[in-house]
Amino acid sequence: MKFDVVYKKRVKIDDLNALVTELSEIVGPDWVSTEEADLVAYSKDYQLITNRWIMENKVPGLPHVIVWPENEEEISRILICANRKKIPVVPYGEGSGVVGAAIPVYGGIMLDMKRMTDIIEVNKQNLTVTVQTGANGKWLERQLEQKGFLIGHVPQSFHTSTVGGWIAHRAAGQFSTKYGKIEDIVLSMRVVLPNGEIIDTKLYPRASNGPQIERLFLSSEGTLGIVTQATMIMWPLPEKQQGVSFAFDAIEDSLKATQLILQKQIYPAVVRIYDKQETERHFYNEPQAKNRLMVIFVCEAPISSLVELEISEIRKTCLECNGTDCGKNPVDHWFETRFNVKETSVYMPKGQIADTIEISCMWDDAVHLYHSVINELKKLDGLLLASGHASHFYPNGVCFYFTFSGIVPEGKSPEEFYNSAWDAAMIATLNSGGSISHHHGIGINRARWMRDEHGPVLDLMKKIKHVIDPNNIMNPGKLYDEPERE
Repeated sequence: MKFDVVYKKRVKIDDLNALVTELSEIVGPDWVSTEEADLVAYSKDYQLITNRWIMENKVPGLPHVIVWPENEEEISRILICANRKKIPVVPYGEGSGVVGAAIPVYGGIMLDMKRMTDIIEVNKQNLTVTVQTGANGKWLERQLEQKGFLIGHVPQSFHTSTVGGWIAHRAAGQFSTKYGKIEDIVLSMRVVLPNGEIIDTKLYPRASNGPQIERLFLSSEGTLGIVTQATMIMWPLPEKQQGVSFAFDAIEDSLKATQLILQKQIYPAVVRIYDKQETERHFYNEPQAKNRLMVIFVCEAPISSLVELEISEIRKTCLECNGTDCGKNPVDHWFETRFNVKETSVYMPKGQIADTIEISCMWDDAVHLYHSVINELKKLDGLLLASGHASHFYPNGVCFYFTFSGIVPEGKSPEEFYNSAWDAAMIATLNSGGSISHHHGIGINRARWMRDEHGPVLDLMKKIKHVIDPNNIMNPGKLYDEPERE
């Protein structure tokens, strides 16, 4: 079957048969594929515009070969081979990234980590777990829960993401306000560098011994090497969990209440602020939230009295900021529906273009940034929906999620409308002092804004990339390329 490849940058491999033979000698012939069905399956991640392309018989990018290694030694040999032949390599977890970071824009070797899922050690004294990075997040948490522990990292893609994907994108989970983001959770890692060298970073609670090399690989999106093993913090299962919710008339009041709570050193596991549009979509059964904003809190701890104290302070602060106590029903509804993302598959067949965009900012920019992004999105011809919620919080700032949906205007292509929405959000974010990504990463969607985000620091990143990967085999076309934009 013939497909139109959207990103027309696929490299030419002079002798694909010779490459397949060499890879087969490394991992075994059963773990190498050039079957068309496999190539198409690995042509995309969950970047939403690609769902429309598939319906139109297009694929984003087409790899030349898929390989499934079993251990670091095999990965090392694969990268040595790729380096010698200067063939691109794209690490692959479960393909749930939403910005195109796993799309093989230059083709090459797709290196799937799904055979590397072993839990190496659960250390109850240190409260750490060491695991291979092909492990699925939900599976890993289930294994730890049976032993009385949790990591507490629960991204939206919990059921369809891996430890390696979390590290590559510097991920954040729904319970991150209490348990931290992945950079707070990972203590050490094993990495296969592009030249095949295998390195282990030292395990310690903290040290003053030079730059933390493992930090290079957080948010690197597979461009500097392949993380194959990680040691992470775990925690005892909570004894008590309790939720409460409040409705507010203005987003300013809801943000102020949450800021005050965090700055009192109260750390709920979950905080979610939904603007009026999203409250209407998600909490339509709550009468006190009609034409208002909904905010939910979830607190949990191994000590019941700590949860009770946190809930008491949250309630006091929200009431002082003009909130209306809506009890626990909205929290229960959130738990029941939190992984429901059916809209992403409903919009496309109806001809709509939609996506979500997450950014971050400091507290003193938060209100202005929220209104700026919403207003810029609403200026787009064909826009049907622009809404937002806040889902990750710090004593110093906040992460917003913005959702847009629209119909392609006459005279424009779907890609033009899609990119114009992204550009509107990025421009408003940068002009308001925010960062263009909080935890989804850069991928393809944000690459053209990296220079605006980093300025001269981007040049330093490029120098580091060149030193570690001089042949640019690791996921080329991501992070360091600067695509032209209007």
